[in-house]
Amino acid sequence: MKLCWIDIGRVTEAKDAITEEALHHRVDGIVSRDAADLASLPPTAQRVLDATGADLERVLESIDTDTVDLVMIDPVTQGSTSELARRYEGVHFAAFVNVVDSSSLDLACELARTEQWSVIRFRDPTKIPLEIVLAAADKAQGSIITEVSDVEEAEIVYGVLEHGSDGVLMTPSRVGEASELKAAAVTTVSDLELAELEVTGIRHVGMGDRACIDTCSYLREDEGILVGSLSKGMILCVSETHPLPYMPTRPFRVNAGAIHSYTMGENGRTNYLSELHAGKKVVAVDVKGRTRTVTVGRVKIESRPLLAVDAVAKDGTVVNLILQDDWHVRVLGPGGVVFNSTELKPGDILLGHLPTHDRHVGYPINEFCREQ
Repeated sequence: MKLCWIDIGRVTEAKDAITEEALHHRVDGIVSRDAADLASLPPTAQRVLDATGADLERVLESIDTDTVDLVMIDPVTQGSTSELARRYEGVHFAAFVNVVDSSSLDLACELARTEQWSVIRFRDPTKIPLEIVLAAADKAQGSIITEVSDVEEAEIVYGVLEHGSDGVLMTPSRVGEASELKAAAVTTVSDLELAELEVTGIRHVGMGDRACIDTCSYLREDEGILVGSLSKGMILCVSETHPLPYMPTRPFRVNAGAIHSYTMGENGRTNYLSELHAGKKVVAVDVKGRTRTVTVGRVKIESRPLLAVDAVAKDGTVVNLILQDDWHVRVLGPGGVVFNSTELKPGDILLGHLPTHDRHVGYPINEFCREQ
């Protein structure tokens, strides 16, 4: 979970509604230049007083530490946070820097390495300076908060160098953006418990449309996408990372299955393979159940001969996967064993996942639902 801060001090319309929304969605920090904005806020969010450019001595002499958790200052013009902390016992500080050139970038790197809280604004739209800061502070213990203009930029900042900034600071322009920012902050997916599934039958089921999912990431030899015909059972389909006799490997691709099949998407929601398109996100899973979100670059849907794989879990859960009837389409077993789909036979053990809920428009729901 990444951090998300909002600046209510610069909100021009619907300030009260935006603040209430931010608190409801549990944003991590609320910033304002006016201490009165923070005085009535509950301690569920970090209350940050922006004192950059202000008469700092007057601000600190009048501060109420019961309603202000952090004071954001400019160390270039207002002094170092360590010195200020010695002078004003009980006050905690965040260091702000506006990166506009190489010297301010060097300062940002130093703050990111040494400060508990560093808040950074980048003048230029390129993310190269942020990459430099993140690399410079790779093993630092503090938190880097990057100022962004909107939710779309926040999503980019959260992913820079795969690690991303620890958090972002944004000024919402309307009601709804605080909740969107909070949703964007959920950048990881939980690891999954995988189950062993015993193949009970293989059937040729004729022609149908199948989907190849081409991702924007290299997938590993023990990594693929969970796919299944039923909401409560999916099989781990491996990417095309293993050598083939007649074509080069395509380690970004999973020949996933028939278009009606489910796969795991963002925030625990499933998607039909037919719904996927460039820019959508799917969950890649390895044989140990470790997950990551990958972006779909293309979906190829073509008519091919299809093969139905039936399997059963130890608890009796029935699983089905319909995929292309071709030797180079593969699924994974325990320890990363690779099975060519056309060579599967009853008794083979595959890896899969058994979601505990049925699905309605992709969302988990507790209701009666029979799939067959």
